[in-house]
Amino acid sequence: MPKIVSARLIVTSPGRNFVTLKIQCDDGTTGLGDATLNGREMAVASYLQDHVIPCLIGREAHRIEDIWQYLYKGAYWRRGPVTMTAIAAVDMALWDIKGKVAGLPVYQLLGGAAREGCMVYCHANGTSIEDTIATAIRHRDEGYRAIRLQCGVPGLASTYGVAKAGQRYEPADADLPSESVWSTEKYLRVVPELFAAAREALGWDVHLLHDVHHRLTPIEAARLGKDLEPYRPFWIEDATPAEDQEAFRLIRQHTTTPLAVGEIFNSIWDAKHLIENRLIDYIRATVVHAGGLTHLRQIASLADLYQVRTGCHGATDLSPVTMAAALHFGLSIPNFGIQEHMPHTDETDAVFPHHYRFEDGMMHPGDAPGLGVEIDEALAETYPYKRAYLPVNRLEDGTLWSW
Repeated sequence: MPKIVSARLIVTSPGRNFVTLKIQCDDGTTGLGDATLNGREMAVASYLQDHVIPCLIGREAHRIEDIWQYLYKGAYWRRGPVTMTAIAAVDMALWDIKGKVAGLPVYQLLGGAAREGCMVYCHANGTSIEDTIATAIRHRDEGYRAIRLQCGVPGLASTYGVAKAGQRYEPADADLPSESVWSTEKYLRVVPELFAAAREALGWDVHLLHDVHHRLTPIEAARLGKDLEPYRPFWIEDATPAEDQEAFRLIRQHTTTPLAVGEIFNSIWDAKHLIENRLIDYIRATVVHAGGLTHLRQIASLADLYQVRTGCHGATDLSPVTMAAALHFGLSIPNFGIQEHMPHTDETDAVFPHHYRFEDGMMHPGDAPGLGVEIDEALAETYPYKRAYLPVNRLEDGTLWSW
């Protein structure tokens, strides 16, 4: 049985910051885990370096469940994004090791493929409806079957999900938090117009999605869902802050538009009430923030009992290690719904060479043993860490609001 002899962190910033845990066993096998928490990366790095890594040395790498329970229950202070991201990094690395020792891709260890590939959705955004539709058409022609639509809001200088002209969208954009201005009233006027234009341009064979990003009250979210019903959206995401889980019942009472939530969830307890009461249709928790493959499989199993499907977060604040893990997970579970796909920069792909691939609207993790991702450490060293914060949001009168 391979035993852990070392574990260390690799922090790199090929266009944005990533924290990677690399575990090595006495037989020479290594495994990678993603430990990136956007805007709070070094908090997780410290948690791993100062509190977790010393506890790993000498443990049997194959005892994944026992190590998970040790790090979760043994810390006494349970849950939270920093703790669960650190646990996820260890968990991913151990599954990577197990797959390499077995000579199998991780999805085979999880029960094998339940489908031919994982349908993914991409992002189409623009400062105007016309720009967004043009981008969506291009993505459709690239083979995507599902597209998230975000556009600028007239009267607002910037809008969530919309990139600056000629640039990739990366929300963590400043050494100190930048501030955005928000108007719910202006936003609610433009989104139905965006969907009407998208259906006219794209037809009905492309799934259309939209991210509200926690910005609406429950009744405002209900209004949006009702307004979008004629255009049959695949989902609206994070319609209202999910700390008040019962708020989703009010939205449900007013609209049949499917609801997705959970990219900031970090445990099954964040999702339990929503799932058991059928208040959502898609759970968006991700491998890296929800305790790794071990814990995310528990969330998916609970969701499956209530016909809730997965729709894991997959923006560029998650490294290719997480993308690979998400694809192994999605390929193997019975209630997969969709996977977000926001392609990384060429620089990131070079630092993290990988075997997953995109074809005909779907992605596949590949059949390399383990997760199928490595890291070029020499290249990673050429991209030093750069502090970067997510923005904050204020209403037009200056009131701090959900970003």
